[in-house]
Amino acid sequence: MQKKYIDEKLESNLTSIVNCDDFKEWYDIVSPILLSEEFQKRKLMKHHDESVWDHCVEVSFKAFRYSKKFKVNSRNCAIAGLMHDFYPHAWQYSKSLEKLDKSYSYYFLPNTKKPKIFKQHGFIHAREARDNFKKFYGDLSNSHIENAILRHMFPLNIKPPTCKEGWIITLADKIVSIKNLPNIKEWPKYIGIHNSKKY
Repeated sequence: MQKKYIDEKLESNLTSIVNCDDFKEWYDIVSPILLSEEFQKRKLMKHHDESVWDHCVEVSFKAFRYSKKFKVNSRNCAIAGLMHDFYPHAWQYSKSLEKLDKSYSYYFLPNTKKPKIFKQHGFIHAREARDNFKKFYGDLSNSHIENAILRHMFPLNIKPPTCKEGWIITLADKIVSIKNLPNIKEWPKYIGIHNSKKY
């Protein structure tokens, strides 16, 4: 049975890119992930001032276009961009999480112990996203896509990307994220060091 959150196939950020020249080629690469039920659930998971779904679509399409400009593997960039924040739990509270089972809102359940600083979202979500990508879409994986997902938080995760695709995902993510950059007092929450529950 299909859930309510997958009724609208083309919405949000797709409406702003659907008329771009590169859209069909990008869409042919990412549609198996984009339309899957598990990825559609990211429409209900908040990422700063938008959904994880919106953010990942924008990073993926931007990275795909950069790959053309810099002559880097476009398939790898499109998939890694879509999967770079494909972590298994929400890190920001939103009312929409109530439409999903409790595993997606694990960190907001009563009596959940707050993790130590280096175990908080900003430091661990890249590895969680890489592992979750392999779990759900392992047949699409290769070492360059995995490296791009795992290292996209550079310099926060210290180790830089070791492939060109990784640098493109890191750049695209920073450019897309800058529009949501809050004032400096909110930076700990922004990088996931402080989880806030807002009702």
